[in-house]
Amino acid sequence: MSISIIVGIIAFLVGAGGCFIIFKLNQKKWKKEAKAEVELLKQKRMIEAKEKFIALKSEHEQQVQQRNSKIQALEGKLQQREMQMNQRQSDLQRKINENDAIRENLEKQLIVLENKERELEHSQRLAKEQLEAVSGLSAEQAKEQLIESLKDEAKTNAMSYINDIMEEAKMTANKEAKKIVVQSIQRVATETAIENSVTVFHIDSDEIKGRIIGREGRNIRALEAATGVEIIVDDTPEAIVLSAFDPVRREIARLSLHQLVTDGRIHPARIEEVVNKVRKQVEEEIVEVGKRTAIDLGVHGLHPELIRLIGKMKYRSSYGQNLLQHARETANLCATMASELGLNAKKAKRAGLLHDIGKVPDDEPELPHAILGMRLAEKYKEKPDICNAIGAHHDEVEMESMIAPIVQVCDAISGARPGARREIVEAYIKRLNDLENLALSYPGVLKTYAIQAGRELRVIVGADKIDDKDTELLSFDIAKKIQDEMTYPGQVKITVIRETRAVSYAK
Repeated sequence: MSISIIVGIIAFLVGAGGCFIIFKLNQKKWKKEAKAEVELLKQKRMIEAKEKFIALKSEHEQQVQQRNSKIQALEGKLQQREMQMNQRQSDLQRKINENDAIRENLEKQLIVLENKERELEHSQRLAKEQLEAVSGLSAEQAKEQLIESLKDEAKTNAMSYINDIMEEAKMTANKEAKKIVVQSIQRVATETAIENSVTVFHIDSDEIKGRIIGREGRNIRALEAATGVEIIVDDTPEAIVLSAFDPVRREIARLSLHQLVTDGRIHPARIEEVVNKVRKQVEEEIVEVGKRTAIDLGVHGLHPELIRLIGKMKYRSSYGQNLLQHARETANLCATMASELGLNAKKAKRAGLLHDIGKVPDDEPELPHAILGMRLAEKYKEKPDICNAIGAHHDEVEMESMIAPIVQVCDAISGARPGARREIVEAYIKRLNDLENLALSYPGVLKTYAIQAGRELRVIVGADKIDDKDTELLSFDIAKKIQDEMTYPGQVKITVIRETRAVSYAK
């Protein structure tokens, strides 16, 4: 048993020794491998460090190169600016030298002029002394004699000149007056509205006629009694005729019929209610028209009753001419003519607007409308010269101011000029068509437009057919042909439009 233990111990010791020897051998091998790995890692790190160093060096060199290029560019700009500054300095120095030379030259010239001035004064003094010695008069005495002779000569020439002017004025006064009248007409050219004593009320169907007439005619009698208008229901299809000399009554009847037909309720009580309502609406509209007219014309401070009378003119006509349109036209004509003559245009316009208010009074006494209008203007505190112009525009009273003849003339112009009262619509339209067709007959003309009631003719020509020079010739030819072949009021302005506009007048 002891032997086996000893053998076991020996075996253990041998095994332990073998293991230790194997461990030592492996430990050497591991050390060698570790050294090799460390050496390899060291070389790898060295290579990475070198690559990084090279990259940093390249980047640094690039930055240095960029900075150097910027520095070189700045140095170039500085050199260029320095050259410019040197050039400017040299130019400035040159100008300074030139100015110095000019100043020296001017100073020399001033010295020469002063010397010549002294010589001239000396020569004048000697000549004056010699003249005084020869004439035996002092300079003051000679001056007085010269002034007196010039005064006599000037008086003689002035009297002769005044006589010539007076003669020329007498010869041309009539011509100038006509020119002012014609220019005033042209500057206030307006269209003309023709009215009559009947109004046609259109209905959708003839069935409504029976409802308007009513049972045994009670509705139509109630309507005629309420409005004072004769209502004619005949065989005319889809129409009812309203007849009355008073346009206000006709308008009230027309609006009342319109409301009754639209509402559908037509009976005597309803008729009276609607007529009263419409009458109030028309009265309000009359006042509004008067206010709007006064504002449009720039006539301020009128009495409210005068404004209402102006509004009533809208529903009155005189010889087929609308009275409000006539009053507006006369007012504008008066303002234009007063301006041409150097008078108060605002007063003239005010008198022109009010000159026919005697035609639209609420009660109609048996007085001439001019006298009645003058009294109304006096009643509502208008100025005496305006009241006189209203009363004198038909020579019922004596004219006391320069505005009165202007109102009289402009009233006649507005009422009697061609187209205001006597020219029928067909003739007016035919004249405008003839005017356009005359210009359209010329070669190269594309379109023609007669505007401003035939006072202006605009001619549109083709740019490829007529050049700028020919436009002037064309406008002259058209004006000449109109003047030779047509009859027209006032003058016609011919405007040819291409790239430029050439204007001539047929007078």
